[in-house]
Amino acid sequence: MAESGSLPTGFGELEVLAVGTVLLVEALTGLCLNSLTILSFCKMPELRTPTHLLVLSLALADSGISLNALVAATASLRRSWPYGSDGCQAHGFQGFVTALASICSTAAVAWGRYHHYCTRSQLAWNTAISLVIFVWLSSAFWAALPLLGWGRYDYEPLGTCCTLDYSRGDRNFISFLFTMAFFNFFLPLFITVISYQLMEQKLRKTGHLQVNTTLPARTLLFGWGPYALLYLSATIVDVSSISPKLQMVPALIAKTVPTINAINYALGSEMVHKGIWQCLSPQRSEQDRAR
Repeated sequence: MAESGSLPTGFGELEVLAVGTVLLVEALTGLCLNSLTILSFCKMPELRTPTHLLVLSLALADSGISLNALVAATASLRRSWPYGSDGCQAHGFQGFVTALASICSTAAVAWGRYHHYCTRSQLAWNTAISLVIFVWLSSAFWAALPLLGWGRYDYEPLGTCCTLDYSRGDRNFISFLFTMAFFNFFLPLFITVISYQLMEQKLRKTGHLQVNTTLPARTLLFGWGPYALLYLSATIVDVSSISPKLQMVPALIAKTVPTINAINYALGSEMVHKGIWQCLSPQRSEQDRAR
């Protein structure tokens, strides 16, 4: 952990400022876009459907990631972690819960879209609610395990944010990593890829392909893939041989996921876009309804 007023090992003054600034921009952008998405769901009754509930779950998860980034940005700009060891554990847990919920919600949205577009049957409320509850309970379960001794949370190289500790690379970490990664990264990625591939094959014949079938899987792979690669590298080589600056790159990349998701799922949807417009222009929306 960086001492108050001192620079963390391997970082210069300008580099610490740059990391904190990037985290702050990512956090505020993700929070603004996903908050607008959530508000649009509350404002437009047309969006209160089982399929859109899955998108709402994703927006809530991504808002949590952005809040986590905001705390990290504040600490980085202060050049110290002000919340102590318990605060580090809470920060790591909250970040891990929302990250896993975002990944699994992406898979749930992919399956929900496949169900909607390919079976042409309305997704039932009890199915959508069950999916959302499962996603969040499963994410909380896996995020709680490091607090109970299987895996652990610790400071990232900058010393101003906390994540799953990969510095030891021992049997405890390896067993947790591979089990967690299978259920919370590779399996959701597989579901996302297969769902959109099947949807593309079916809808391309009819010419009614209205959703981006490649961006969600690419976002999972390129947004969270660097973290997976870093964790896998920690099981093979001594992580101290990897530059601290390079170790911070996956965290900065992952914090862009909330913004990308908001653009893809919210701004890319005409109905959600209309709800966002109503949130930004309440007076005009009232005039439209009056007409």
